[in-house]
Amino acid sequence: MTEPRWLSGEEQCAWRKLATLMTVIPAQLDGQLQRDSGLTHFGYWVLAMLSEHPDRALRMSELAARSNASPSRVSHVVAKLEKDGWVRRHRATSDGRGNVAELTDAGYAKIAASAPGHVAKVRDLIFDGLTEAQVRQLNALCTAMLAHLDPEGELITAPPQPE
Repeated sequence: MTEPRWLSGEEQCAWRKLATLMTVIPAQLDGQLQRDSGLTHFGYWVLAMLSEHPDRALRMSELAARSNASPSRVSHVVAKLEKDGWVRRHRATSDGRGNVAELTDAGYAKIAASAPGHVAKVRDLIFDGLTEAQVRQLNALCTAMLAHLDPEGELITAPPQPE
């Protein structure tokens, strides 16, 4: 058995700070969205992914990929969003295989109304405490970590490009 590669003191400090951020930021985002919009952060994310697609509809498998989540997690959240009237599911008309999640007009209104508060919270939690140079550094650090974690580039992180 090989000896573990223990973290150096500097790595330990960086890891604990990152672990704290991974706990605090999601809880803060969830709290803001639930308080202001009655949405979880992941529910908001699913609505956002649908709203960014030109026809506001995606196959469930594509929605899972764009949400960087498992199909079962997306299916569970879409069922709740469907119950709330913000999403509807139907069979894919192109080939009849698989289901499509489609953002309803009420769902689009929900995401449009929720976005300003969410963006303000993201700005408050992350970007207001950083300089422009630090934002570039953060982007570079995230890019490097994602390249290591996802060498095939399967995770979707870039905003949609205008068509």
